[in-house]
Amino acid sequence: MTELEPIPTEVEFKKGFIERYSRLTDWEQFRKYSLSYLRRCIRINTIRGSVADVKKSIEAKGWKLVPIPWCKEGFWISNPERKDVGNLLEHHLGKVYVQEAASMIPPLVLQPKPGEVVLDMCASPGSKTTQMAAMMNNEGLLVANDYKGLRLQSLGINIQRSGITNCILTLMHGKGFKNFEFDKILVDAPCSGTGTIRKSLKTCTIWNPNMITKLAGQQKGLLENAFLNLKKGGELVYSTCSVEPEEDEGVVSTLLEKYENADVVKVTLPGLKLSPPILEFNGKKYDPRLKDSIRIWPQDNDTEGFFVCKIRKA
Repeated sequence: MTELEPIPTEVEFKKGFIERYSRLTDWEQFRKYSLSYLRRCIRINTIRGSVADVKKSIEAKGWKLVPIPWCKEGFWISNPERKDVGNLLEHHLGKVYVQEAASMIPPLVLQPKPGEVVLDMCASPGSKTTQMAAMMNNEGLLVANDYKGLRLQSLGINIQRSGITNCILTLMHGKGFKNFEFDKILVDAPCSGTGTIRKSLKTCTIWNPNMITKLAGQQKGLLENAFLNLKKGGELVYSTCSVEPEEDEGVVSTLLEKYENADVVKVTLPGLKLSPPILEFNGKKYDPRLKDSIRIWPQDNDTEGFFVCKIRKA
């Protein structure tokens, strides 16, 4: 890992936040990484060019690319003086997508394949949508959905720039899907974003337990409806950039308790350091099968914090 560069800030964490996270993880390490700049990353879009060719083209311009261990298309940018990733010709041509390293994990866990019918339920701005389309070789059908018209703007632009032709955009609430049978579904749910404080410092100032409870209720509805629209034998991935147990293990546990034909699929990504999932918090015990879910803290891999769980419909 590179040396951390602290963010100049006088932000103060709420007392309840400190108490909670001191129980969940190493508070000092979590605070240190959350108040440090996030490493810049790109993902090479294999629809527009091969990893080898695009990497060579970028490095010829003096950029230093360090491979992300768990994603062969992903690279950290190690030039501290280079801030103009968006000005790269390769970026304008759709050959690279600026995407955080932990954000690449959910599609890699879902593993959409060419010819499948796939739903990205909460798709904007499109980082995971475009990643999945590349994994599908532009074959099959990818439905990219979001619930706000303005959010579809950036989603549509990114899909076009990436050269994607197997994708359609839909505008509805995720709970609006009825009687579909998708092969695979990604539910990258709206969340509190407590794993992304280093990208948005206001997250820790607006945090409150009531917000977590409200979000968890919405997430449970999205996940359940995704499961109902999954074909038998199909798989879905539930992910958040939150590290709150109620939004992560708690949401999946509710689904597992309600549906006997839902089960957790164990997934490993070489090179990715994991932390133990939270199986009990605030007097609530979660389904023991969640031991096979993925929980990463910002300090684990010097990335955003993320939760990812793969579920199969028996």
